[in-house]
Amino acid sequence: MESAYATEELTKPHIAIYYCTGCRWLLRSAWMAQELLTTFEQELGGVSLHPSQGGRFDIYVEEVKIWSREEKQGFPEIKELKSLVRDQIASEKSLGHTDRKLTDQ
Repeated sequence: MESAYATEELTKPHIAIYYCTGCRWLLRSAWMAQELLTTFEQELGGVSLHPSQGGRFDIYVEEVKIWSREEKQGFPEIKELKSLVRDQIASEKSLGHTDRKLTDQ
C-alpha cells in the first residue's frame, strides 16, 4: 500500500534534466539538481537526470521546456535557473538574495 507521503510527492512538480554524456555534463547536471532540490525542497516532487547525446542540455518542469543549451547558446546561471523554476512552480516564493541580484541588473 502506498503511503500518503509518497502520494503527495507524486503530485508535486518534477524537473527533468537531459545532458550529453559525450560532453561530460553529468556533474553540471547533478550540481544544478542539488541546487534546485535545496531551494525548492517543499515545492518539488523530484529532479531526474537523463543521459542523452549530441550536445543536448535541456531542462523541463513537467512537460514545459524552460532551458535549452542549443536555443539559448549556453548554460543557465544558477540564479536564472532558480528564477525560471520558481516562475513555473511557486511564483509567490521569494528567492531571497537571488531575487535582489536579478532586479539589480
